[in-house]
Parts: sequence; C-alpha cells; structure tokens
Amino acid sequence: MAIKSAIVDGKHGMTMEQFKIWIKTLDVDKNGKISKDELSDAVRGNGGWFAGWKGKRGIRSADSNGDGVIDESEIDMLAAFAQKHLGIKII
Repeated sequence: MAIKSAIVDGKHGMTMEQFKIWIKTLDVDKNGKISKDELSDAVRGNGGWFAGWKGKRGIRSADSNGDGVIDESEIDMLAAFAQKHLGIKII
C-alpha cells in the first residue's frame, strides 16, 4: 500500500486526505478517536522504534483539548507531528 511506504521510508508522499483516511484505519475500537495505544500500534506496525514513546508524544503534541485522544479537529496537529517525528511526508 502506498501509504505504508510513505510512512516507513519518508521518501514518498501522501496528501492530507490520504493521511486522514489512514488515520481513520487506526481507530480499532471505532469510537472516532485515536488513542495512545492505537497510535503506538501504528508506529510499531510500520517498523518504527520506540512506539510507545512516540505514541504518547504524538497524543500529547496534538491533543489540544487535553482529553487524551486525537479527534477529527486535531488531525492537522497530528499530521504536523507525524511529519516532524515519524518521517511521514505530506504533500
């Protein structure tokens, strides 16, 4: 899948719309929000190191309302974190 290669190697890009679609696939419990564990599992599943730490830091960076999860209104901030710290290239 093109999205996976964009996440792993940082050389390929995805659009913001593709990023949002990919993020929605991480929502394992289908509550419309991304938890630290769901984000950590995504980092781990794509071969990333320090998945727990990156998941926690990603939530902390993007969670503007302090509820401990990422919802639709916080996706842009998660995208900024992903580009800076996870090697994701959003074009």
